[in-house]
Amino acid sequence: MSPGPFRPRRNDYRSRTRRLLEWHLAALLVAALVSMTALLVSYREVQISAGEMRTRGAPAVQGVAATQLALLRAHEEARTSVRKRIADVVGAGARYENQLAAADQGLSRLSDVQIDGDRGRGVLETVNGLLTSYSSSITPGAVKYVRDEPMQREKFEEAETLLTRKGTGVVPRLDVLQAHQMARVDTLTSMSPLRWTGWAVAELGLLAMALITLSALWTLRTRCGHSRDLCLLVSLLAVVFLATAPLIATSNTQDRLGEARDGLVLIEQQARNHTDLAASQQDVTDTATGVRAGLAAQGWQSGIYYGALAAGALVVLLPAVGLGRHLNADYWRAG
Repeated sequence: MSPGPFRPRRNDYRSRTRRLLEWHLAALLVAALVSMTALLVSYREVQISAGEMRTRGAPAVQGVAATQLALLRAHEEARTSVRKRIADVVGAGARYENQLAAADQGLSRLSDVQIDGDRGRGVLETVNGLLTSYSSSITPGAVKYVRDEPMQREKFEEAETLLTRKGTGVVPRLDVLQAHQMARVDTLTSMSPLRWTGWAVAELGLLAMALITLSALWTLRTRCGHSRDLCLLVSLLAVVFLATAPLIATSNTQDRLGEARDGLVLIEQQARNHTDLAASQQDVTDTATGVRAGLAAQGWQSGIYYGALAAGALVVLLPAVGLGRHLNADYWRAG
């Protein structure tokens, strides 16, 4: 009996199976590298945004609002001091000085946390200079010229011009800085098209990995007689983890960022309420406390990132080990 016709067909079958397994291995490696790069970069970007909001964005927006209200209240307290009797002037003057000191401290903190870059630093330098001029006008008006009404009125008018003049006053300049900061907050808290693209690439890549892994397991079972491969099964579990856990963590972070943005918008609105400055100051403080609590660091989300790194290493290495072992034992070494 001649085995000639049988052997070529058998060799062709083995050759096709080998090429099929090699294709699975190459496709898994490419999909793993692309999806893991997109996933880790996208996840890290969201966490970086949350960190910047927590350490700079929220404090910067609160700082501008608190500084504006402190300056306006200082001006109000200074005016109040000249309307009261001499016995009451000391108390009113102390309140004015406290508010002015609070505004000065707020500006000092803002220089470290403001999120408008060089433009914001330039605004704060100008505001600091104007605040010095404002103090030089309001302090004599509230203290030195108590009995000289014309001079006192002139000093108060100078101070009010420096504080509120449209476009060039301290408060309008801080309004401009706040508008720029809120634009940056919108960028930090929104899912941009680029971020959506990154997540889409990551999830589609992981879906492709799952399908290719299932196809590889089916090929090993039907063509090679291997009922299951532990490396590929563990890799499949790692893919499921990568497709779900980072996405859930990112969704949670985005929800918290959205709530923080809403809180900062509320703070911006509260700073514009000049009818009751003391109440507005308290409202800003209370809202800022809630925003900080919502942005508090979540330790488990950092754990998800490092877990994704470990799972990413598995989905790269395990298919190479599992399919590479079968290819080497059944085809490469035999060939």
